Amino acid sequence: MQVTYWLEHAWLEPTVEPGVALTSAEGLITEVRTGVATPPPGATVLRGLTLPGLANTHSHAFHRALRGTVQVGSGTFWTWRDIMYSVAFHLTPDSYFRLARAVYAEMALTGITCVGEFHYLHHQYGGAPYDNPNAMGEALIAAAGEAGIRITLLDAAYLHGGLIRGGYRPLEGAQTRFGDGTADRWYDRWSQLKGGGHARIGAALHSVRAFSDRDGYGEFADRTRGVPVHIHLSEQPAENAACMAVHGRTPARLLADSGFWGRHTTAVHATHLTGEDISLLGGAGSTVCMCPTTERDLADGIGPAPQLRRAGCQLSLGSDSHAVIDLFEEARGMELNERLRSRTRGHWTAAQLLRAASENGHASLGWPEAGRLETGALADFTTVALDSVRTAGPPPRLGAETAVFAATGADVRHTVVGGRHIVRDGVHQLVEDVPAALAEAVAAARS
Repeated sequence: MQVTYWLEHAWLEPTVEPGVALTSAEGLITEVRTGVATPPPGATVLRGLTLPGLANTHSHAFHRALRGTVQVGSGTFWTWRDIMYSVAFHLTPDSYFRLARAVYAEMALTGITCVGEFHYLHHQYGGAPYDNPNAMGEALIAAAGEAGIRITLLDAAYLHGGLIRGGYRPLEGAQTRFGDGTADRWYDRWSQLKGGGHARIGAALHSVRAFSDRDGYGEFADRTRGVPVHIHLSEQPAENAACMAVHGRTPARLLADSGFWGRHTTAVHATHLTGEDISLLGGAGSTVCMCPTTERDLADGIGPAPQLRRAGCQLSLGSDSHAVIDLFEEARGMELNERLRSRTRGHWTAAQLLRAASENGHASLGWPEAGRLETGALADFTTVALDSVRTAGPPPRLGAETAVFAATGADVRHTVVGGRHIVRDGVHQLVEDVPAALAEAVAAARS
């Protein structure tokens, strides 16, 4: 079915254009016309600034159940992780579906049209598979479909409980749900996952803490060639120190020596890197996903994003632990964090930050045909109000700057995926009462 939208203002990089008629058919943008002063007959009117759909490159849906509860008291990443494990203990395929459906609906309300779900909560407590060994992953795919957004399921190999002197410790406690026992068993299960339609299948190594050189970094890279591959990298100084003690190399170098890095790989966080690490990632053309709201919430540190960009890395953005779900906040966080560290302004333009939140993220997730408002691209876009208390005032020609440095996810009025209106006038069209759905699902996850 052909649908025409009239966009009051549209970000057609590098400028904001007034009066744009956009037509979609079969889920693709078939025509973009500028200089259309009034809505064509029968067109759906989108008031505000329309942007390409946003791509949340790094998500752990079940972490949404931690919001608020982990803000009490002090601690570190490692104490936060203990609380996270307590939530992981309780989830079943049914309860995870309900939670993820509500979380993905929250994402759609903030303009996110595609999510990269870094998935390692595979099995029952103790490690026994469900009758369907991919029940949890399939629940996530189904949840994204019902919430109306696209998903790349980044199914993660997670075989060990951490690096210790002399090698690796076994999985224990809630971690037993994450493991497949061996790399071959992970591959056998992963190979059964099916994408199609709104879903694509990627792969992940959880970290060098959870997958060892003996498990086979090179073999993993060979087996997953042709799909997006993600990994948590150097999120904590302790991870680097342990890797140096066991392997005599940084995590980035350890992986590089096995031929792991390439244009299809994405390093998540990459917070604590050496100069050589940065050169390795940039030289391979890998993407780095920064998650500023999570990194500051967990006191992880500020990653070397400008240096990574200069080295040749593409940068994308993710909400990771979902302390908030707001890619506008992630985009400005990357810039504002660097301002605090360097005491200078303007490390990225608003256009570059929007590209990180849209086109770069989609490419990292294996959707290179998304993230742009142009003929032939997926008809995925979102409209931000320019008349809210946060966005009113600046001229529309500065809409990109207004979106990045003033707007929040609460200013999103419309989200369209594949030409289909998923959020209309700030109301989700598929999931009724998203706040109530979240409250109910979070309560069940924590019970």
